[in-house]
Amino acid sequence: MDLDALAPVIKELKSSGKKIVHCHGCFDLLHPGHIKYFQAAKKFGDVLVVTLTEDKYVDKGPGRPVYNQDLRAESIAALECVDYVAVNKWPTAEETLRLLRPDIYVKGQEFEKLEDKTGKIQREAKVIQEIGAELRFTHEIVFSSTKLLNEHFLKR
Repeated sequence: MDLDALAPVIKELKSSGKKIVHCHGCFDLLHPGHIKYFQAAKKFGDVLVVTLTEDKYVDKGPGRPVYNQDLRAESIAALECVDYVAVNKWPTAEETLRLLRPDIYVKGQEFEKLEDKTGKIQREAKVIQEIGAELRFTHEIVFSSTKLLNEHFLKR
């Protein structure tokens, strides 16, 4: 769904008492870790919204993303636990969080110490406080799409 069209849908769902859960990431190579992450996130609320990084903002290195934003969005939307998918229109999730105003923002346990070399999780955590949402973490198996792609698919 277009991000701007999604915002009023989320607002209406929230006003009807639904708890909105939001996940954001690149999700270039959809793998079991992502699926378990989405399934765990969905358990935190009623509606799971996933936003993904637009192709031009993916900063994972040369040749990335392997799958374009439309294929990534379609793949995530095919998962039963995911209710809405949108492509982010900014380089980070900060403005998306302000636009959608989820009740809960979910990241994987690798971000639990709020440390990330890009500084994104730290900025996202500040926005979560600003909008009065809650930051939660899943504790599922973790894979790295970058590592999987480099080791198994992009051997050079």
